[in-house]
Order: sequence, then structure tokens, then C-alpha cells
Amino acid sequence: MILLISDLHLEEQRPDITRAFLHFLETRAPQAKALYILGDFFEVWIGDDAMSPFQHSIAKALRKLSDGGVAVYLMHGNRDFLLGRAFCREAGCTLLADPSVQRFNGEPVLLMHGDSLCTRDESYMRLRRWLRNPLSLFILRNLPLSTRQKLASKLRRQSREQTRMKASDIVDVTPEEVPPSLRRHGVTRLIHGHTHRPAVHELEVDGRPAQRIVLGDWDQKGWALQVDEHGYQLSPFPLV
Repeated sequence: MILLISDLHLEEQRPDITRAFLHFLETRAPQAKALYILGDFFEVWIGDDAMSPFQHSIAKALRKLSDGGVAVYLMHGNRDFLLGRAFCREAGCTLLADPSVQRFNGEPVLLMHGDSLCTRDESYMRLRRWLRNPLSLFILRNLPLSTRQKLASKLRRQSREQTRMKASDIVDVTPEEVPPSLRRHGVTRLIHGHTHRPAVHELEVDGRPAQRIVLGDWDQKGWALQVDEHGYQLSPFPLV
């Protein structure tokens, strides 16, 4: 069995989500062969050198799972793209590129955070290109901690304001972006998060059946995708 989750947006201000995640790690995740976290694991991440006691505690919980024999994979999201190798070493997890192709049940499957598919949101795409540029990342990681904190707060505030003002289809995946992504990676199944719109979309690409599975965000409830011999089951569960 393999489990995939995304968009927990962990932060101290949401202890309900943290409790639910820790419970998930203690109860359901140990039964899995692997756990994939597809981005926005944390609400904000300003650098491995600025880890708080809260973030260290999350790393410790992941390390316990990893030490128990469950492979843990982590992908950057738009909120935690500065998360680095120091955290991964502490947490015992592997940092995945976005996009990444993995094999589930012998089938190649494309994994993404999902924000790169939202191409109708032109202002966000411009910001994303700047933030993910290697030179920009180098500059950001070497800014003083106080400057990074102020910049992160400003970006979060702007993101909330702009999202409220944009039409719903603007901040969703651009449907026309999906078939080329599937073709480019030679797959018929895509799994991603980011949009907070959990669903299973049945598609047809080049005359072949295809599928796009959107993971849910953890807010009013938790979401996980389970992959096993029965296939792919996306389901919510209550936050405990």
C-alpha cells in the first residue's frame, strides 16, 4: 500500500491539523510501504536554518515513521519551496523533483504539486518563475532571517488577497495543460494537489483513457489517496 497526501499547511496556529497528522502517522501511515507528501506540507518555510521547535517536532515524527521502514517522499509546494536537504536529513525523507514519475502497481504515474499547471493565473506564474529561479533561490536563502520573515508574511498576505479577487477557474488547473504533461512523461495518470479541489477526473488522451487525481487539502477534514491492489481510492477523514 502507498499513501499520498498534500496541502496540510502545517503551522502552530492550527493544532487540530497537527494532531490529525500525528495521529495519521501513528495509525495509518505505518501500514504503508511509502508515504508521498506532494507539497505545501507547511504553511510557510523560510529556510532550514530557521526551523522552529514546532517544525523540529514534525521532522522527528517523520523520522520515527521512516525508521520504522516506511519510505517518505516530500515535494516542494508553493508555500514551502525553500524546504531543503537539512530538513529532509532530520526527517529521514527524500526530496522529490516536481514533476516526478514514480511506479505504482507497476504503472508509471506522474506526481506534481500542481501549481505549474495553473497557467491562466498569469501573475502567479510570473512570480513562480522568479521564485524558482536558481539565482533567486540562492539570494532568498542568504537573506537575513528577519528579512525572510517579512518577505514571507508579505507574500502570504498578497496571495490571500489576490486569490479572493480572482475567478475560480483562474486559480484552478488549466485543462489544456494536462494532456501535454501526460504525453511528455509517457503516462496516463497524474496525481497532484495545490488547488484544494479533491476529485478524480476521467480523461481521454490520444484515444486512450487517462486520469487526473486531485488530492484534498487538510482543513475541515483530512484527505489521503491510497494505492493498493484494488487501485486508487481518494477519501476524506475527520480531523481528530
